[in-house]
Amino acid sequence: MTPLTRTISHWKLRSRSLELGRRTLVMGVINITPDSFSDGGLFLTPEAAVARAHQLLDEGADLLDLGAESTRPGSPAGNVTEAAAAVSADEEQARLLPVIEEILAARPDAILSADTYKSATALAALAAGAEIINDVSGFCWDEAMPSVCAQSACGVILMHTRGRPDQWRTQEKLPADTLIETIRTGLSESFAIGTRAGIAPESIVLDPGYGFGKKFDENYTMLARQAELLSLGRPLLAGVSRKSFLGHTLAPLFGGTQAPIEARQNASIAALVAAILHGASIVRVHNVRPAVEAARIADAVLTAR
Repeated sequence: MTPLTRTISHWKLRSRSLELGRRTLVMGVINITPDSFSDGGLFLTPEAAVARAHQLLDEGADLLDLGAESTRPGSPAGNVTEAAAAVSADEEQARLLPVIEEILAARPDAILSADTYKSATALAALAAGAEIINDVSGFCWDEAMPSVCAQSACGVILMHTRGRPDQWRTQEKLPADTLIETIRTGLSESFAIGTRAGIAPESIVLDPGYGFGKKFDENYTMLARQAELLSLGRPLLAGVSRKSFLGHTLAPLFGGTQAPIEARQNASIAALVAAILHGASIVRVHNVRPAVEAARIADAVLTAR
């Protein structure tokens, strides 16, 4: 592996900035949905979501990512057979906004990200106090999203997604070089869309999009070569927690079927450490405390190098 030194930078958010690169930041996930692949229905009510937010912050989360619509694909090889249903902007906001408001009322210093590809929801979430918009489409599914983010001067996470969730099952596997170049090109185009709209480059973080239109083994190619994406000049966020490719790899230990969600924690930590050692400055996770501890060890390795 090529020796890696993360660049120290500052991520410009709506009302503050975060230092990236000196210490890995841990982003805790809260799915305010009935159908997310990992924890659908567990935090659907505002009370449950807010309680979860307090728990993750107390466990050491640096920021929280709140999503109110699942982008879960159907998977004939796993335990999910249908893609998640689309959600209207009104319904998404009805789930999301009360949670943002209640968290910030109790924890005004909390840094919240809204996981949405809809510009109307992004606008409402920012007005409610969100600092970051996490767009899994990389500005490809709603042409108004770049201007919303530019006008608010918020932080932005742009993810690479290959196709739409209902297409993922039938996509062909790509050769390794083609896969990495596809991700690099897609992220570069998303970044260019953002900067042309007036978003400051220092407000943008890039996410390779593990599991989003990538076949099982392709995700390991991404992990092994993730550092190549640092050539785009922006910090990287990695979201590998509980993903299907981990369950697929563990299948021989579970009678030939994918490891269930609750049995993927150790694998998630292993993938998280690999992502950090290959250049991720932020990791997006469901279980915060183990991730915080693992990130400290990975950071110590990077510091020693």
